[in-house]
Amino acid sequence: MQYQEAKHQVKQITRKRNDGLKSVFFLAPSWVLLLLFFITPMLLTIFFSFTNLSLTGSAASKLEFVGFQNFVNIFEDPQFRSSIYKTIIFLFFSAIIGQCFFGFFIAFLMKEKNKLFRQIIGLIIIAAWVTPEVVVSFCWVAFLGDNGTLNQLIELFHFKPIAWLFTFPMISVIIANIWRGTAFSMMVFQAALDDIPKEIEEAAIIDGASKWKVITKVTIPMVKGTIATNMMLVTLQTLGVFTLIYTMTGGGPGNATMTLPVLMYKQAFVSYQLGYGTAISLTLLLIGVVASLLYMKTLKMKV
Repeated sequence: MQYQEAKHQVKQITRKRNDGLKSVFFLAPSWVLLLLFFITPMLLTIFFSFTNLSLTGSAASKLEFVGFQNFVNIFEDPQFRSSIYKTIIFLFFSAIIGQCFFGFFIAFLMKEKNKLFRQIIGLIIIAAWVTPEVVVSFCWVAFLGDNGTLNQLIELFHFKPIAWLFTFPMISVIIANIWRGTAFSMMVFQAALDDIPKEIEEAAIIDGASKWKVITKVTIPMVKGTIATNMMLVTLQTLGVFTLIYTMTGGGPGNATMTLPVLMYKQAFVSYQLGYGTAISLTLLLIGVVASLLYMKTLKMKV
């Protein structure tokens, strides 16, 4: 009897080992791709940020380890400090105030509306989100340009045209990014709001709560986790916005819209200082991590 039990246990162990080997075999291609296209570039980025890697000059022929010199240089660079300030402005008004607020507002207005209405409005808003970023950029350049649609409409009312991309460059790119990115927040909040039981809100109204108190005391607390998650995702996405700004303004006029992604690109691929550019990219990553932790701490989310 003991021999049969021992034999059965050996078979189970052998079967589990074979299943484990099969799992490793089938997952191996995914791990190889992850190693080649994610982990290796990430490690190389960290390594190059501590070097003088360049495509021109004497540094191009001799790669040297310079330690934290790139990071010392970027924090001593007035243009870098200015870019941080512009990145925070773009992030705050475009992501937090813009996409998150308008996404929640639109989702709330669409709550409990009939299916056809929601589908039509949702399709219109999502159309901007699924459009490639470079196409969105050219659409807004055509709309806000000197001879663009907006100025033509202004001239119909006998007002003087405005060079929007030159006079209000940061406002222009913020509005364009809000227009494109709000759909994502709307869909996230719409799913969360639909999951709130109607009985809870109805009970609050019966107890005498006003519409505003129902929103602030019932609705928002019940989707707090969704708000935190959405803010983190939108923040990280907005921190990396490059194509829209570069296509619309090129970081100008002057340095008016020179956010960190644009500065990183210009340092790495215009000035050919790749080591310096990768140091800026790591700083940008650190800002994203800090912002995410702040969101979770403020909304009391567990890491």
